[in-house]
Amino acid sequence: QVQPVESGGGLVQAGGSLRLSCTASGITATLRTMGWYRQAPGKQRELVAEITSGGSTNYADSVKGRFTISGDNAKKTVSLQMNSLKPEDTGVYYCKAVPLRGYTSWGQGTQVTVSS
Repeated sequence: QVQPVESGGGLVQAGGSLRLSCTASGITATLRTMGWYRQAPGKQRELVAEITSGGSTNYADSVKGRFTISGDNAKKTVSLQMNSLKPEDTGVYYCKAVPLRGYTSWGQGTQVTVSS
């Protein structure tokens, strides 16, 4: 199964910014949504933000006003601009691609570390 590919993680100080990118161009199916999830050590994977093929967005309360998701449905790419980062934003960020039909695909993940 073809996986989305993430890039852009790294180490940043609190208050800084990072931009994550994901491409799912290898997936032939039409996508319904693409999104970003994260998993901190010892915690469950949680939704960060998602965007539908129609452009509707949904954010976790903890990132509203700080993170912005954007996507290109035709190119099957999605980005996450993360500003005002906090140590609690630390985790592995995963890209998720949900097709209209078929199986959901997850990327391998990219590490984001925010130091205090």
